[in-house]
Amino acid sequence: MKDTPGQSKLRDARVTMAHGGGGKAMRDLIESVFTDVFEPDGMEDQARLTMDALALPGARLAMTTDSFVVTPVEFPGGDIGKLAVCGTVNDLAVGGAKPLYLSAAFIIEEGTEIALLRRIVATMKREADKAGVRIVTGDTKVVGRGSADQVFITTTGVGFIAPETDMKAGNIQPGDVAIVNGVLGDHGACILAARGDMALSSDLVSDCAGLGHLMAAVQAACPNLRAARDCTRGGLASALNEMAEVAGVAVEIVEEDLPLRAEVKGTCEILGLDPLYLANEGRLVLFVPEDEVEAALTAMRAVPEGAGAVVIGRAHAGYKGEVTMRTLFGGARIVDMLVGEQLPRIC
Repeated sequence: MKDTPGQSKLRDARVTMAHGGGGKAMRDLIESVFTDVFEPDGMEDQARLTMDALALPGARLAMTTDSFVVTPVEFPGGDIGKLAVCGTVNDLAVGGAKPLYLSAAFIIEEGTEIALLRRIVATMKREADKAGVRIVTGDTKVVGRGSADQVFITTTGVGFIAPETDMKAGNIQPGDVAIVNGVLGDHGACILAARGDMALSSDLVSDCAGLGHLMAAVQAACPNLRAARDCTRGGLASALNEMAEVAGVAVEIVEEDLPLRAEVKGTCEILGLDPLYLANEGRLVLFVPEDEVEAALTAMRAVPEGAGAVVIGRAHAGYKGEVTMRTLFGGARIVDMLVGEQLPRIC
């Protein structure tokens, strides 16, 4: 029988090395903090999944995995748990897959507050429910003080790709139009301000969000949707460079059309950063044929995560793999891949 909050077997306020030792303390941590919230089917060493739809000719499974580290682990608009669920859901969704199941593995530093873990797990459950996915299996490990930054999370996602779906960067053709679903750079700028290292004050909130419902809406509206990519580490610039290189096309974006908040622009100007490289956790860029642009924008704007959707540029038959930006002054500059690291531990 599940413990009620007042009957929890876990009495400790902080994680100790005993919670990673494989005994009763570890069982109490897992049951009280994790399984009582995620409610997996049984306590086997694996999740057992069935899916009748895979019997359809051409149906495929999609699988992705990612590890999440962020400082601070809680920030305006989310926490590391929200990043872990949304990030993996988004990696499935932008490939045309319907996200279904997640696993979650936790590396926990000795001394981490149990209350913090409970908040993170509650966020993960809430975001999983919102995305329509289940967290079905996982793992916990405890490491000594100083060996981690409170908690690291690795999530693996499994999704279903319908037989008629064929989304990949290689499908992008000259003339296709690039669209983003909202303002860029909020997550990276928010994390920078939340650290307090630069004495910056800001009302920015992370853009972290699951994009599965958004992608489903665009897929339904645009039968020739070419490809999509979420703009995480390396920002919009890196996503566009990766897609252009695979497709063998050039991409031009228009600076005037890029959706950026004044606060993000100001932060970047003060610190000498380029907003095109700031991380996002709820933003994507996709390519559609010219004749499906209005359908894509209408579908995206009907979903909360796509309310700010705008056209930012297009692909053309220029130098293969080159991304350029038409500047406010009428010139053009090359937008290359990110070199080095702008912000550590942002996702």
